Order: sequence, then C-alpha cells, then structure tokens
Amino acid sequence: MKERIIQFGEGGFLRSFADMFIHIMNEKGVFDGKAVVVQPIEKGLIDVLNSQHGVYHQYLRGVENGEVINQCTEVHSISRGVNPYSDYKAYLELAHNPDMRFIISNTTEAGIEYLGAEKLTDAPPKSFPAKLTALLYERYKCGLPGFILFCCELIDHNADFLKEYVLKYADLWQLGDGFKSWIETENRFCNTLVDRICTGYPKDEAAKLCEELGCEDRLLNTAEIFHLWVIEGDFEDEFPLKKAGVNVIWTNDVTPYKKRKVRILNGAHTSMVLAARLYGLSTVKECLDDPNVCGFLKKALDEEIIPTLGSTDEDKTFGAAVLERFANPFVKHQLLSIALNSVSKFKARVLPTILEYREQNNRLPKLLTMSLAALIAFYRTGESNDGEEIMKFMRTASVAEILSRTDYWGEDLSFMLPEVEYTYDLIRSEGMTAYYREALK
Repeated sequence: MKERIIQFGEGGFLRSFADMFIHIMNEKGVFDGKAVVVQPIEKGLIDVLNSQHGVYHQYLRGVENGEVINQCTEVHSISRGVNPYSDYKAYLELAHNPDMRFIISNTTEAGIEYLGAEKLTDAPPKSFPAKLTALLYERYKCGLPGFILFCCELIDHNADFLKEYVLKYADLWQLGDGFKSWIETENRFCNTLVDRICTGYPKDEAAKLCEELGCEDRLLNTAEIFHLWVIEGDFEDEFPLKKAGVNVIWTNDVTPYKKRKVRILNGAHTSMVLAARLYGLSTVKECLDDPNVCGFLKKALDEEIIPTLGSTDEDKTFGAAVLERFANPFVKHQLLSIALNSVSKFKARVLPTILEYREQNNRLPKLLTMSLAALIAFYRTGESNDGEEIMKFMRTASVAEILSRTDYWGEDLSFMLPEVEYTYDLIRSEGMTAYYREALK
C-alpha cells in the first residue's frame, strides 16, 4: 500500500481520529494509502511506533442511541514513523515521494506558532510551521505538485494561521517569489473542526486488555464513539471519508459548526461543572446520574442554549448526542479538570449565549446567569485553578467588582448584578440544594 499521507503528531488523538478513518477507508476499499507519522517535538513515541510496525489497538467506547458500545480495532493505517530530530534526511526525503498528497497535523494549540529565529539550515527547525516550510521547499525544488493540508489543532482558523506562518518563514529565509507562488497555487490549507473525546492510553486497564488481546501494545488507545470532522473544501473524490461512513462535513465555512460545538458541548460543560463541584460531585458521569444536576443541564440546553442558536434539527441532534457523551460510563472526566481557567472559558463558551439570549428575549437566561454566580462562589474555594491575579481578585472582590471587570468579560456586566447577586447570596446562605431548587422550579 502506498504512502500517501504525511502526519505531524503521533499522539492518542490523531490515532483515534484521522488514523482510524484512514484505516476504515482502506478496509472498505475506497482508498489505498498509509500515513508516515512525523514526530513534531523532540520527545515522542516514534521509536515505540516503529517497534510495533505502526500497528496498535483502538478501543471506541461509549453510549450510542442508548446502547453501550465497546469496540476494539487493530489499526493498520500507519506505515512507519520518522523522527526529524534523529534523522532529518529521512524527513526531507518524504517530500521526494510523488505519491504523497495529504498532510494532517495536530501539534496542540501551541504548535502553530511563528518564532522567527530559526534557519533553513537547522536540522530540524524548532517550530512546526518552520519544519513544514522546509519540507514544502524541498517539495518545490523537486518540481512536484503540492499538498492538501488538514489542520486539526484546536484553534480558530488553524490552517489560515499555518499558511500565514509558512509564508513568513519563506520571507525570513528568502526562498523567493516562485516558492511563495507555489505555496499559494499548488497547496490547499484547509481549516477543520475536530470533535472526539480521546481518553488515551488506559493505564488502569492496560494489563487486563493486553492479556485479552494476547499481546503487549504500548500504543493501546481509547476514545469515545462519537466523532465529527468538519473540513473547509471538498476533497471527497480524493479522500473519500463520507463514502467510508465517517461523520465528515465538507463545507465552505467551519464557523457555524465551531459555534455549535462551543455553545452546546463546551458551554454545557462550563455552565454545569462549577455548581456541581460545589454540590459535592467529582465527575461528569456523576452529574448525569444526579437528578438535580442533570435536570439543570437539560433545562439549560433545551430552554436557553439551543434556542439561542436557532433550535434547528442539527442543533437538537447535537445536543442529544452531547448528553449521551457526558453519560459515557467509560470516561472519568474530572470536574476539576474542566474547571481549569474557568473565567476565560465562561467568557468564550457561555457569555455569548447569555448576551444573545438577552438581545432576543429582552431578559437574561435564568440558568446560565445562575451559573455565573456559581462560578464566583467556586472561586472563593481553594479548588479554583487559574492565573494567580485572577484567583486573588476573585477570592476577595465583591460581586459588583467582578462583574465590572471588562478585561475578564470583554464588557461591563454590571447589568447582570441583581440576578447574579441574588443567586450568589442564595448559595452562601442556603447552599447548593437551594440553588438547584431555584433553578428547576
């Protein structure tokens, strides 16, 4: 089988996502290609990957249409791994293969950066965009066609930023107008939105699972059943994900899909978890099992979050899937993990819904507004985890002072003071049972 894909990143997410999809396309006979995986940072798993000849077991576990599913697939979509830190020549030689057509990346949110200090002669350059520029320049010098690039980093406009930085390195290294023109005309940088919770190497279960498999697998990987890949462009003819049954959406703009995910999935998380932690719960699964917390979640989704988006069938379907995903018995998602940096998360995930709901209905959404009071109460505890200045201020400031911090919220939220202060006082005086009684009445 031909090597047709260069993949930056060997972590659990891409192995549960893109590599799984490539395997499915190959198994169904609609694609004929494997990925060469490049280790994007100095320490990684390439040696382990090569020792297993690129083969690993992927468990997909969760609830789908009310049914608990636990599937295991032996994945054969990776041909080999390349470590540019130990064999830079082998890395550049990937550009010489005329069969290479796709580049897939997930180098974390911090991976797409412009440092501006590297040289073309570095072996390798430090940043991912600089490494990619060197590879693309090698390809250009060979006189070969460019690539279709699918960026999976969790930042807005991921491919746009990657392309911008590649062109900046082309200028920095004085690679010429011909190369820059080739970047623009021969390559397609595709923004994408990825959605699948990857729970990674199952440390607590690994020995038992390997015994059942009858082999040692140091790349054993777990993830939820649900998946969604939204890609700007349409390359179904060359990369037939949809034909293989993958939940892919080819589109001209990922923005509305990103908005739906952030408002429903992430917004539900952020508006639920801090009150639930004050209530004494520890995991998302416990939240779904508790009638008060689950009732709050469903009411917030059904009456405030989804209606503000428009209540389309797609919104409702996504919301129903979120509830199943949160109830996944295989995922122990800690509330305190989700609570990290809650001020900035609330601003990005919940506040836009509050503001749009207010504009549409001329009143504040009750439950989401209550969740802001719970956030303030949570930051009074010793469990908050945020920037030191934020935690210090939130511990001692009044509700009015907190709401007026435009640097926290992007605008002055003093108009929310009566409702937020009422709920905050209720939490302080009567506790979280009263909070949920008020929310659900």
